[in-house]
Amino acid sequence: MFRIVSGIYLGWGLGANDAANIFGTGVASGVVRYRTAVILTAIFVLIGAYFEGSKGIETYGKLAVMDLNTAFIASLSAAITINVLTIFALPVSTSQAIVGSIVAVGIMSGGLSLKIMTKVLLSWVLTPIGAAVISYGLYRTFGWLLEGRIKNVRVWSLLMKVGFYAAGIYGAYTLGANNVANSTGVFVKAGLLTPTMATLIGGLSIGLGVLTFSKRVMMTVGKRITEMSDLAALVAVLGQAVTVHIFTWVGVPVSSSQAIVGAVLGVGLVKSSGAVNLKVLGNIGLGWISTPTASFAITFILLRIYSMLF
Repeated sequence: MFRIVSGIYLGWGLGANDAANIFGTGVASGVVRYRTAVILTAIFVLIGAYFEGSKGIETYGKLAVMDLNTAFIASLSAAITINVLTIFALPVSTSQAIVGSIVAVGIMSGGLSLKIMTKVLLSWVLTPIGAAVISYGLYRTFGWLLEGRIKNVRVWSLLMKVGFYAAGIYGAYTLGANNVANSTGVFVKAGLLTPTMATLIGGLSIGLGVLTFSKRVMMTVGKRITEMSDLAALVAVLGQAVTVHIFTWVGVPVSSSQAIVGAVLGVGLVKSSGAVNLKVLGNIGLGWISTPTASFAITFILLRIYSMLF
């Protein structure tokens, strides 16, 4: 059972980083208290993981043939990748890190499913695009319904506060439902955990990361996004959550970080096409390449070492 520690560590890092995509805007703007945000996030991450987390786990199970040792190496390699790329301030996606590791295992074992791999790669490309489209539509709709119609400042503030809480809770639920497969999903295919056990352990590890080490990232990311209006920031969070939830139904864990970036770009497009930041788009592309590539390389090396020793 010690092998699960790598998955718990990976889940902890996921929670510490990705909580910023959920309540970051609300906390940074002062609408939501940090303590309230992390407690709600931890609770609804676990709920989402329990009720819908098995969908992503099933997809990962079909991606490659794995045993307990290769599952441990894949999970550990993904965790190392997250740490190393974070140190170098490169964009990181836990979903892409674990997939890079699983692909390495699949290639070395000869059991990689190209059909599932194609599905995963297509989902990665569509995540920021889908989030941009959804947020664009939501901002157009909410802007037409709300902006200019509500004159009372108190009513507007109350509406925004309720909106941030609702979007944050929904975002936490979708994060748990979609991303729990990243932390413990490989151990289901290896036969160490049942899907229910994997969702509970993974959900708890993500929640632990949220509760213990998310404040710095949450404030940093939140301040970047709250340069927009309250409504725009709220729509970006909601658009990200809807996008991640859609891919949960598809059964593919995706990056909530790339979803929130796509959502912000979508809101920006309402203002003008010049709002699209090419540097941000470049960072997304860099993340697509560097994260799975690094994880693949680390996994390949560790598997080689393991085969020589055992």
